Amino acid sequence: MIHEDIADFAKSLRATGAIAGLDLGTKTIGVAVSDGLRQVASPLKVIRRQKFTLDAEELLSIVRERGLIGLVLGLPRNMDGSEGPRAQSTRAFARNLTRLTDLPISYWDERLSTVAAERALLEADTSRKRRAEVIDQVAAGYILQGALDRLRYLNG
Repeated sequence: MIHEDIADFAKSLRATGAIAGLDLGTKTIGVAVSDGLRQVASPLKVIRRQKFTLDAEELLSIVRERGLIGLVLGLPRNMDGSEGPRAQSTRAFARNLTRLTDLPISYWDERLSTVAAERALLEADTSRKRRAEVIDQVAAGYILQGALDRLRYLNG
C-alpha cells in the first residue's frame, strides 16, 4: 500500500524492522537500508536499471534477504514543490511495485539529496570514478536517513 503521508506510513510499520530507501534514477536505482531499530541508514548498492520486472525482482530479492518491512522512495520534486515527469515516473514505479508486494511504501522529498551526497563524497576526497559508482546509493542513504529521522520524531 502506498502512503502519501509519512505519518500514515509510520502507523503501518511494526515497532521494529529494517526499511529501505530508494533513489530512482533513469539509469540506476540507489538502495540504502536501515538497521532493525530504524536509527541509521546505510548505503547498500546500485541496481542498474533494465526493465521494470527485472528491477523489481532484484529489489524484492533484497527485501526478502534482509527481511525489510517497508520502502521509502525519494520523490524528485521541483524546487518550487511542484512535480514533474521524474516524480510521475517515481509514482508509477511505486504503483507497479504494489502489484508485486504488500510492503508499505511511502515517499520522501529528495530535493538536494544528490547534492548533499556529492558534497559528502567530495569532502571524503572520493575519486571521480568512485563517486560515479556510489552517488546513487549515498543519495538513497540521505533520503532514507531523512525519513528515519522523521519517523523517530513521529514515534517519539
